[in-house]
Amino acid sequence: MPRVGRVVLANYPHHIVQRGHNRQVVFAAERDFEYYLETLSEYRSIYGVQVYAWCLMTNHIHLIIEPPEEVARLGQLMKRLAGRQTRYFNRLEKRRGTLWESRYKSSPIQTDEYLLACCRYVELNPVRARMVTQVQDYPWSSYNARMTGEGKLIPDLDPCYLSLGDNAEERRLRYQDYIKTAIPVGEWDFIQETVNRGQLTGNGRYIEEVEKIIGRRIEHRRPGRPKQGQ
Repeated sequence: MPRVGRVVLANYPHHIVQRGHNRQVVFAAERDFEYYLETLSEYRSIYGVQVYAWCLMTNHIHLIIEPPEEVARLGQLMKRLAGRQTRYFNRLEKRRGTLWESRYKSSPIQTDEYLLACCRYVELNPVRARMVTQVQDYPWSSYNARMTGEGKLIPDLDPCYLSLGDNAEERRLRYQDYIKTAIPVGEWDFIQETVNRGQLTGNGRYIEEVEKIIGRRIEHRRPGRPKQGQ
């Protein structure tokens, strides 16, 4: 089956997932996580991207990144991130070979409808995987840096997060409440499916908007927003 052509849009957030080769462990010790975040912090400035959320799991990563007008910078960033972490890992383990799957997955996000939901999805991954019981107990996601403004990497403030309040404290409290709110039925599966298939995370209106931008039709097997509920 041929690969689906990757859709990358300037000034749109993208949900990115990259897994270890054959789902192998890529972060074995605290320093491994720290090294990746230090690299991402450094390269964020070099490539001019916005980093809205992240979560580093033991064998894969989730990022929400917005590329600038020069969309190729997203791919360049991911290539250098993967390469640098691979060299670091191979030096420590005295090994050779690849660390990551050959192709990361990505999905452009409809900002007004899904950006906050995707940030919640990313930051709640360790809770859903039962690695921790509370989102703040996991040190390798963007949640604590978002709440405290401290850490090796501080998330950029996306427009949806900024709309939560008139000041930093109000936004933090409302986002805390949002994280604790029951996730609507179907939302988690929808976000997971769109990024795994390389489709758009958005509704029918968003799909039509993107089709006009790129000048071609986009396959999307599940149009529209999932039904709301608890």
